[in-house]
Amino acid sequence: MSIGDTPSAESRARYRRAPAVAGLVVLSAALLAGRVAFGGDTFQDCEYLGPSTRMYVTAIGAPVCAVAALLLCGVLARGLRARGERLTGARPGRLAAAAVCVAPVLLLAELAFLYWTFAPDPAGGTGCSGIAPLLLP
Repeated sequence: MSIGDTPSAESRARYRRAPAVAGLVVLSAALLAGRVAFGGDTFQDCEYLGPSTRMYVTAIGAPVCAVAALLLCGVLARGLRARGERLTGARPGRLAAAAVCVAPVLLLAELAFLYWTFAPDPAGGTGCSGIAPLLLP
């Protein structure tokens, strides 16, 4: 199939899994945003509580989704190449290829947040640091 050809119905059926790649990348980005949003869960009334369960779930789930998107795109591209087609031969494949370009950048950020989730308390477990305890009544 050349670049300008419209894929047949049989060929379109092979691209069915391509939107799942983009969905996994979007889910990975949403989990990363959730992890950032839940960052304040570790302290309550200047007492260190440790990371919450939702921080752990989002910190672990985000890189899992990014790696799954990369693997699914690789499997999809390899299967299409075995049939003599390209991943970017149809619109769903182009969407998957564009989405998977974002996945490595997301994965680096997600791995950093995963590390920070499991890292020890930077304050040493003594509660709020700085001037805040002095200003509280």
